[in-house]
Amino acid sequence: MRQDHLISATQLSRPDIEAVLDRAAEIDADPSALQGRHDGAILGLCFFEPSTRTRMSFDTAMKRLGGRTIDMGSVESSSVKKGETLADTMRVLEGYADALVLRHPSEGSAKMATEFVDVPLVNAGDGAGQHPTQTLLDLYTMRQNAGLDDVTVGIMGDLKYGRTVHSLAAALTNFDTRQHFISPESLRLPRSVRYDLHESGAQVREHTALEEVLSELDILYVTRIQRERFPDENEYLKVAGEYQIDAADLEAAKDSLTVMHPLPRVDEIAPDVDQTEYATYFEQAHNGVPVRMALLDMLLSEEGDR
Repeated sequence: MRQDHLISATQLSRPDIEAVLDRAAEIDADPSALQGRHDGAILGLCFFEPSTRTRMSFDTAMKRLGGRTIDMGSVESSSVKKGETLADTMRVLEGYADALVLRHPSEGSAKMATEFVDVPLVNAGDGAGQHPTQTLLDLYTMRQNAGLDDVTVGIMGDLKYGRTVHSLAAALTNFDTRQHFISPESLRLPRSVRYDLHESGAQVREHTALEEVLSELDILYVTRIQRERFPDENEYLKVAGEYQIDAADLEAAKDSLTVMHPLPRVDEIAPDVDQTEYATYFEQAHNGVPVRMALLDMLLSEEGDR
């Protein structure tokens, strides 16, 4: 992979994805293999929205590579509160770090930020846009549990605002997958995402009920309804809690079904699913460390070669 920045899953070809996943598998097998490889390197964490898994796994990944992290802290405690623009913030922070990770509530913010920095920048989520590193760890989890070719994937929940969905659907077009999208009518895939999928040759199959397709699925990717993205609270309340599964709901599923979720969950997956063989979402979260270690190693190594 030769990229200055990672902003969208659409940047990634199948060889790019496989290179990251293969490196992550090597790290998973021997976590100490890259210890100290990037001694002295600094990663800047720039999170304008709340985060647990993404922020902490990037922090862990960088430290296991021998580097360090600096964190701009909360928006309330930064100069953003004083009115500083994103462009100025990024210009300042690139002087403190060898690479940057940015999460921001505005779609397109990460792409805009790349116009103002020369160090590698990774998009950790831009509003309802993209979340490419989540997609890489999702693909890694899928590959470990079900494979990435000749598989049927169901993606259920908030398909309109879910950036993990938009990234994953795009990346899966690099593989031999059949994609089904399950959501209420009001939370269907955005027209632009459907268009891009059609252009890539994917068949978009949409459903309003999981029962219509459950028995065909090798992977079920569940997402929460994202309350914070709704411009109207009443619209959220109309669909809140509408798409929930428990262990009994999965009785018609294949024994080999893999159930995934990018987390956090609210009530869309009942706790009794955790005890089944289907549940892989905590494994999925743990995979964030080797996958982000692999990505950072590749980006920082390329930066050093320039």
